Amino acid sequence: MTTYRYTVAELRGQLRQLILSGAAIALGVAFLIASVAGSGALVDSYSQTAAAEVGPGDIQVTRAVRTGGLDAATAERVRQTAGVAAVAPRLTGKGGVLAADGRPLDHTAAVSAVAEDPALRWQLLKDGRWPVGPGEVLLDTGTAHRLDAAVGAEVHLTRADGTATTARLVGTLDERGAPSLAGVPIIGVPANAVAGYATGVTTDRLDVRVTPDASRTTTVEALRTALGTGVEVHTHEASVTEATRQSSTMYGVVLVAALSFVLIALAVARMVVGNTFTVVLAQRTRQLALLRCVGADRQQLRRLIRRQGLLLGLGASAVGVLLGIALGALGTAVVGGLDLGPVHLSLMPSPLTCLLAGLFGILLTLLAVRGPAKAAAAVPPIAALGGTPAPTGGAARMRATVWTSGLLIGGTALLAVGAMTPPPLSLLAVTVGAIASFFGVLRLSHRVLPAVVAVLGRPARRLGGTAGRLATQQLRLNPGRTGATGSALLLGVTVMVGAVTALDITSQSLVPVVSARQPGVFSATATGGALPAGALGALGAEHGLTVTPVRSATVDLDGRPTVVAAVDATRLNSSTDDVDRARGLTGGDALSGLGETGTRRVGDVELRLRPGRSSLPFTLQSGATLLVTPATLDRLAPGAPVTTAWISPATGDDRPTARRALDRALADHPQVTVADTAAQADTLRSLLDRLKTVSMALLSFSVAIAGLGVAATLMLSISERSREIGMLRAIGMSREQLRRMLTLEALLLSLAGALVGTALGVGYGWAAARSVTSTVGTVGTPPVLPVLAALALTVLVGLAAAVLPARRVGRMSAVAAMRAS
Repeated sequence: MTTYRYTVAELRGQLRQLILSGAAIALGVAFLIASVAGSGALVDSYSQTAAAEVGPGDIQVTRAVRTGGLDAATAERVRQTAGVAAVAPRLTGKGGVLAADGRPLDHTAAVSAVAEDPALRWQLLKDGRWPVGPGEVLLDTGTAHRLDAAVGAEVHLTRADGTATTARLVGTLDERGAPSLAGVPIIGVPANAVAGYATGVTTDRLDVRVTPDASRTTTVEALRTALGTGVEVHTHEASVTEATRQSSTMYGVVLVAALSFVLIALAVARMVVGNTFTVVLAQRTRQLALLRCVGADRQQLRRLIRRQGLLLGLGASAVGVLLGIALGALGTAVVGGLDLGPVHLSLMPSPLTCLLAGLFGILLTLLAVRGPAKAAAAVPPIAALGGTPAPTGGAARMRATVWTSGLLIGGTALLAVGAMTPPPLSLLAVTVGAIASFFGVLRLSHRVLPAVVAVLGRPARRLGGTAGRLATQQLRLNPGRTGATGSALLLGVTVMVGAVTALDITSQSLVPVVSARQPGVFSATATGGALPAGALGALGAEHGLTVTPVRSATVDLDGRPTVVAAVDATRLNSSTDDVDRARGLTGGDALSGLGETGTRRVGDVELRLRPGRSSLPFTLQSGATLLVTPATLDRLAPGAPVTTAWISPATGDDRPTARRALDRALADHPQVTVADTAAQADTLRSLLDRLKTVSMALLSFSVAIAGLGVAATLMLSISERSREIGMLRAIGMSREQLRRMLTLEALLLSLAGALVGTALGVGYGWAAARSVTSTVGTVGTPPVLPVLAALALTVLVGLAAAVLPARRVGRMSAVAAMRAS
């Protein structure tokens, strides 16, 4: 009990010095709780969206093999089964939405049946009402917005026979309730009208409503008996479980990504706590020595310090748990006011998450104080009371030097190997090399950071006068404290800049390649197969467009119909995959997309199939497996029509200008559909940009935690330097100069960590990007604005970290400071 009371009393006496370290642990625990809860909510949104598409039916009937559809006889047997109250076939087909000028809005639209029974309607109605009569339809909100069509307006659609018709828009559908139809226009019509608007109509599933007095389980068994094999019957709950199961992989990916940022933040927090305890125990060296002199051994001292760390971890983790719960409640309130369609999210953490996060915070604190406790207990009493310190063993220094050198040399070698070798092992080599070399740099932080401070201190000494000289001198004369404090910032900035650099260079490298490897920027096809001559003439008349026609025909090759395409390969984009092989074709040669070789005969023409598989025939013409020269196609199929045209902007014209020229040229040809092949590159760029933004936002949390470490160290240094501060005040230094000195110390320390971290981050990021893009070549450069943003954030962190220490030193009087021991 006496030991416990002494531990609590000591902790209470040091609470002021340790409060910022406790805040770092609390923020880390709160960040952990918020990240896990947010990841779970994100995955839950996928699950809820998938479950929404299952629909409200009590039972779902589907085919065991996901090809083809259910026939009418199956639906009839379901209706006749005992316990079934209603059956709604989920009919789908392909239709078309027309713009105001009569051109198709997209390649195809999905026509979906609206069940007659309201209890079996699975679609999510956004506005208006359900269609009930002839000529009434629903459109998804995105398509309605593109058409600028409000509820009650007339919209233009294609009928199953290819003719155009008009229908009244009676409502809109929320496409978020139908993830399987994402990316295409959705047309909702009454079930009896689907055949009039769609081709290729199939029944994907049967939605079943059970009578009130029937058991779902019993009805499912009866349906399985009646339908036999080849058909799957599931209750609503089982169908939702199956749909949700697909999110398990997504959960793992999202959780690992989120936890990686959390672990970085917690590693920074651990460094902050460890550094703070090191400084605190250094200030208590005389007190610890007295305890040793009155009989306390090293084990008792270590236990005393660990108990204090345990109490600090308990208190800080409890605060962090409460803060995490508060963040969850705030986030739940915010998302509750948003329109998320079928998704209803809660960001409140589970009790298990809170418990594990709290325990993790306690364990982290105990690990952080373990090293300082061991070092403090190892100080001999005589040395601590003023005797000569025991010299550090030369063997220990040698081991440390060898270990540090091994990390730096081995890590650098792995980085070089990873940057120069192709994937997939290259990224692993870069990752291991970056971790090893970074730990080597951390072990030298007490030498690297003071040297950088010395360089940065030159302008500070000129501009800051006495305050600048004293700030630089303090950081240089205490290399251990400078290195330990700056290493937390070093870690946060290195990871932030490295992640942003890797993503930005990857984007610069891959996005142009994805776009450049397409034969053109746009492709034009016609619903009837052959492109009208008038459309080709109109496209050729536009001076801002370069048009490359692709001709194709179906021939009999080895007894099977084969689509053969032909193009003037000299007109294709020179970066297109296999364009060199296509340009090397001569009369009678054929480039195979299936890897076929040898000689084949088609009528009187002998085809020599080039060895190797090529994607070019598939890219140029949908369904094509062979690419030949135009002259060879004339011999195979004289008069073969142009079925696809690849269009690119002329030199100096951008894509939007080219698209407007396309719209002008094809205004009189509504049967021609244009696809923007560069959209894939835009999608990739958008994804990488979002990842870059999220990475900076999450990793900036680590930098903020490191700022608490800077503030904690400065606060502790004030107590340690109180007599020095008193002397400075006594010889005429003003409070404003003292505050400026503390501010410059924080700023120099933050800038030193930021500059070294930026240099390391750029190098690691470049190596990581190079390991991923080595097969296509790294053409990107490190991002300037994100790096400058990281530096600006670090400056702000340094200035914020100096606020409390500067206020404290400004309040100290010369007499009180001189009296402090």
